Amino acid sequence: MPVTVRSFAKINFGLSIGTLRPDGFHDLRTVYQTIALHDIVRVQVERGTGIEIHCEDPRVPKDSTNTCYRIVERAMDALGARSRVTITIEKRLPVQGGLGAGSANAVAALLALERALKKSLSGADKLRMAADVGSDLPLFLIGGTALGVGRGEEVYPLPDLPSTCCVVATPEIGVSTPKAFADWDAMVAKGGLGAAEGGRPHAGRAAVNAKLTGLPPSDRMNELGRALSAWLSGQSLSGVPVSKGRGRAETSLLDLVRTGIENDFEQVVFPKYPELREVKSVFERSGAFYASLSGSGSALYGLFKSQTAGKKAAAQLRQNGIPAVATSTLARRLYWKKFLVSGF
Repeated sequence: MPVTVRSFAKINFGLSIGTLRPDGFHDLRTVYQTIALHDIVRVQVERGTGIEIHCEDPRVPKDSTNTCYRIVERAMDALGARSRVTITIEKRLPVQGGLGAGSANAVAALLALERALKKSLSGADKLRMAADVGSDLPLFLIGGTALGVGRGEEVYPLPDLPSTCCVVATPEIGVSTPKAFADWDAMVAKGGLGAAEGGRPHAGRAAVNAKLTGLPPSDRMNELGRALSAWLSGQSLSGVPVSKGRGRAETSLLDLVRTGIENDFEQVVFPKYPELREVKSVFERSGAFYASLSGSGSALYGLFKSQTAGKKAAAQLRQNGIPAVATSTLARRLYWKKFLVSGF
């Protein structure tokens, strides 16, 4: 019998790009957050050998370049298993959307494979294997709210944020992450770091933007690190205590976004795709208390204080021809509770 699991998406609360590393990657700092949107992944193990991938979306590779293939191949070797593995991916998330769909699919395939084989790797082995395959795979072995550092593959669980209405817009534009990084490097080389991305400044981050303007990537990374440290310690950047006590759970996300976190990719992606900047503006005009590109895009999201407001914003985007759906952030406990699909 196949094992069927949900492959949840992620968004990024802020994404700071650091310097180019000797290994060809960039240092990154971000806060990952899983959300309830998902693909479905089924894994079946039978007699024989080889790995076969089925997916109706023609943009999904079916060969060894697929992240599912790569991680399952490694896991089979590590477990000493000899079987034929069939992976079926039911796509509901966009390809090249910045929602981590391919990475989530790979981790879902790995965990489904363990259940199908009735064998398991250690947590450390899975994290190491995931990091070898892709930078944001390890996040999906943790779920919920997590800090990402290094090239994004070093993940640390953060206190889970409360469930919040999240509207995800998925314009039919494919943004290449390697090209976005190359554009960032070109901008830095020309001294354009810190230029305004053209969207309306988010409330509460003007002071942070002023500090970021003109700073080299390493200093920008430090600024975001200080903002996150201030949030975790319960102090605003100005030293004024943020929400405490009984109301803390309801306002912790507001506290986080008020630190001024932003996505550096917006500086290179928005000038190339101005329609994405306009989607962010629609979110802000619709009352989102935070809106951002996710990863390198092209997906964007807006956070709303109520499902009613979120659904209204999603409907407005759809009327303008932009696919959009209202969903919610997904805490770690619910991430794992809903991971395994029953009834198949």
